Amino acid sequence: MAHLLTSVQDMYGELMRNADPRVDGWFMMSTPWPGLVICLLYLAFVKMGPTIMADRKPVELKKVLLVYNIGMVGLSTYCFLEFNFAGWLAGYSLGCQPVDYSRSPQALRMLNVCWWFYFSKFIELLDTIFFIMRKKFNQVSFLHVFHHAIMPFSWWFGVKFVAGGFGTFHSMLNSFIHLVMYTYYGLAALGPQYQKYLWWKKYMTSMQIIQFILVTIHSVQLLFIDCNYPKFFVYLIGLYAVVFMVMFANFYVQTYKKSKPKSNGTVTNGTVTNRNVSNGMKHKQS
Repeated sequence: MAHLLTSVQDMYGELMRNADPRVDGWFMMSTPWPGLVICLLYLAFVKMGPTIMADRKPVELKKVLLVYNIGMVGLSTYCFLEFNFAGWLAGYSLGCQPVDYSRSPQALRMLNVCWWFYFSKFIELLDTIFFIMRKKFNQVSFLHVFHHAIMPFSWWFGVKFVAGGFGTFHSMLNSFIHLVMYTYYGLAALGPQYQKYLWWKKYMTSMQIIQFILVTIHSVQLLFIDCNYPKFFVYLIGLYAVVFMVMFANFYVQTYKKSKPKSNGTVTNGTVTNRNVSNGMKHKQS
């Protein structure tokens, strides 16, 4: 056992020696363990939350949700614009795009938005917490929980080792998707009088699927060309895209193709009622 622990420590030490020194001292970037603990606490709350709320009334969060969704629209918009202005509209190639580890203004700008994107994934854990507090337990699907639980921890490694370059293509797309989604959720939180403006909810799931198709195609090309970008992260991003593409496609088929119930529900923060869906959950805005 002692030998095993020593080997693990040696591997961890070797890994950390390859980390990006520019993020030394940044909030939640010294080690992955705080993020892992938060994700584990999140999963524990997902498990125990329904029991805690069983004999309690649903918490009224309408105003909180409105403010939260507006804030997330702002953060998603910032990330989307910064990923483009710091990279994808500033000379990045859709082919091989290595990480710029320099301290140039553009490289540091990209590093900064990568951190904010990473931190936003912790904020998004509130989606699920709000569902449970409102006793919308059926909305906490496996797809939703899996997606929310895996992103913060995995993105720590992205910021720590490859903050910029090729890997930010999927985060740029994801920021745009979340901009659209939280705009929808914010409008839905305003009340039923705005439902007539929310006819486009079905297409958010289609946008998710298209996002993962594009990321998969973008990732596959690096398997056939030489590029100074770590292959491990290419495989990780590609695997992530394929897994979620399949899961969202299956969700789309189950929701929109297999049955056509009457539709009078609304989506909020990745949920749906009466099978109008986005982001893998069922919900009625209240």
